[in-house]
Amino acid sequence: MINNEEFQDEIGNNHVSTNAKNPLRDDAFAIADDEKIERIKKDVENILTTLGMDLTDDSLKGTPNRVAKMFVKEIFGGLNPARKPKASTFDNNYKYGEMLVEKNITVYSTCEHHLLPIIGRAHVAYISNGTVIGLSKMNRIVEYYAKRPQVQERLTMQIVQELQIALGTDDVACVIDAKHLCVNSRGIGDIESSTVTSEFGGKFKEAQTRREFLDYIKLETKF
Repeated sequence: MINNEEFQDEIGNNHVSTNAKNPLRDDAFAIADDEKIERIKKDVENILTTLGMDLTDDSLKGTPNRVAKMFVKEIFGGLNPARKPKASTFDNNYKYGEMLVEKNITVYSTCEHHLLPIIGRAHVAYISNGTVIGLSKMNRIVEYYAKRPQVQERLTMQIVQELQIALGTDDVACVIDAKHLCVNSRGIGDIESSTVTSEFGGKFKEAQTRREFLDYIKLETKF
């Protein structure tokens, strides 16, 4: 008979994403960032104290505040819609009608099941229907959706959906190849394995277009 802890672990290892939205409460932004930092600081203090750490030590006494600020302003900063990058687009004056691929975009995210890092590369492509987007904006969109507690499948979908809205076309694709430290550094402890997810929209659902995109990226990423 499976116990509750094993059951919760099993749920946490289920990476199937049924919704492209992060599970946020309606009051997620009812308090200011500074208040969130103070609350999280106290929680981190409690965790470290419970583990038996001496928070009067010079090396540790600033850790709760550092972790709280990191959570709110950095690694989970993408939860706040106020930080969403403006997806500046332009007319396709060059009349470029082929695929545009931005490959090897660095992904630093956090697994929402164990709050451990996800580290990898995203490869994004689109075919213009008259509108193009600044190259750096593609990187910023990846970064924005990565900086939150995430599931890789959801992250892949969010990137594609955001670019589809910005570009006004379904012809967008994304592949992410990433290492999950919840697999690499705990549990099974497999340091070599990585997870690949993909989302193909519009013309990228066609075998020839999808194959062209995959040939461009070749998934020869190194971390």
